[in-house]
Amino acid sequence: MWRALLRNPSALAGIVLLSAFIALALSAPHFFPGDPLDMVAAPFEWPGSDPLYRLGTDSLGRDVAAGIAHGTRVSLLIGASAAAIGLVIGTLVGAIGGFFGGVIDDLLVRVTELFQTVPSFLLVIVIVAIGRPSVTVIALAIGIASWPTVARIVRAEFRTLRQADFVLAARSQGFSNARIIFGEILPNALPPVIVTASVMVASAILIESSLSFLGMGDPNVVTWGGMIGAGRDSLRTAWYLTAVPGAAIVLAVLALNLLGDGLNDALNPRMRERS
Repeated sequence: MWRALLRNPSALAGIVLLSAFIALALSAPHFFPGDPLDMVAAPFEWPGSDPLYRLGTDSLGRDVAAGIAHGTRVSLLIGASAAAIGLVIGTLVGAIGGFFGGVIDDLLVRVTELFQTVPSFLLVIVIVAIGRPSVTVIALAIGIASWPTVARIVRAEFRTLRQADFVLAARSQGFSNARIIFGEILPNALPPVIVTASVMVASAILIESSLSFLGMGDPNVVTWGGMIGAGRDSLRTAWYLTAVPGAAIVLAVLALNLLGDGLNDALNPRMRERS
């Protein structure tokens, strides 16, 4: 799988881009110490005009480069946390429904359909509006809104695998249902879930950016969407204030989508046989 992944140019490009963002997030406190919300220079300094502020400053004199670096930490944290929450909920719901079937499956399918009838972004807005806008609440809200997709994928995999020979062999040996679900079936159902996880992280980054753009992000941290929202009033005179964080969002989402496509090819048995 790893050989197939590394031989895929798209996947390799996604890995390189994502690694660069992770390195930027980890090194942000070293290269940009202090609070990125502090006013450190004159406002509206264009990129390249001052070597200390290579990406310029915003309308309040805050360093744009520091905001991008620290915003990377927030975006990746929310994306990974929201995806993890959605994966846990969706995997449990899909595994239980797909394994047991019957009334339990019907009930969980109806719950899943109920969540899918509500637009995910609207549900996130409602949850964030009820709670206090913070990184934790935003990640939890996005995770709660994103689990139905995972649940449907896991349920389909479990319905296919629950009658497989290795499951029947495990039953004949007296394995408990929990051991069969988590020890036998789930490892074989993970490939499509892993691919979906990369897409969920990218979607979470976009949703968080949209929330911050609308002014519903955490006011105590710098986010890419918040930077775009702060710079929209100066779009004609200082377009870089929206272009720079916008480019960061595009590259991060592109990296995750490329990685997801590469994982889909690498985890697909037919693609592995061709390679």
